[in-house]
Amino acid sequence: MKIDKNIIKELTGYLTEFNLTEIEYTDKDTKIKVSKWVVPNSGETVSVAASTETKPKAISGTEVKSPIIGTAYLAAEPGAKKFAEVGKKIKKGETVMIVEAMKTMNHVPSTVDGIIREICVEDGQPVEYGQTIIIVE
Repeated sequence: MKIDKNIIKELTGYLTEFNLTEIEYTDKDTKIKVSKWVVPNSGETVSVAASTETKPKAISGTEVKSPIIGTAYLAAEPGAKKFAEVGKKIKKGETVMIVEAMKTMNHVPSTVDGIIREICVEDGQPVEYGQTIIIVE
């Protein structure tokens, strides 16, 4: 992704011109947020930060989410057959992934019958509570 530095410079200029501490610009798939912090009682600017993010693509289907924080595994052990693969038909309650937390392997069941359209995590990737791990259509 290429970031237009001129937009960031322009937004930073608006912070000063309009005495703002934060400004955000959104265009199609890009969101740019520029912030500055001021030291209380001195008016001195400490730093200016810019962040960009892209909007997530539209999701069609049912999201299966991680029930806990942990590490996602696509198979019961290294080299074993994966629980879920794109295009595979699954039934409600069938294990689609394992999330390991504190040395406990927690099987994550599908919440619906359907066909797996997308696997949203990599094998061994850390996942958060409520993070989408699979999309079933």
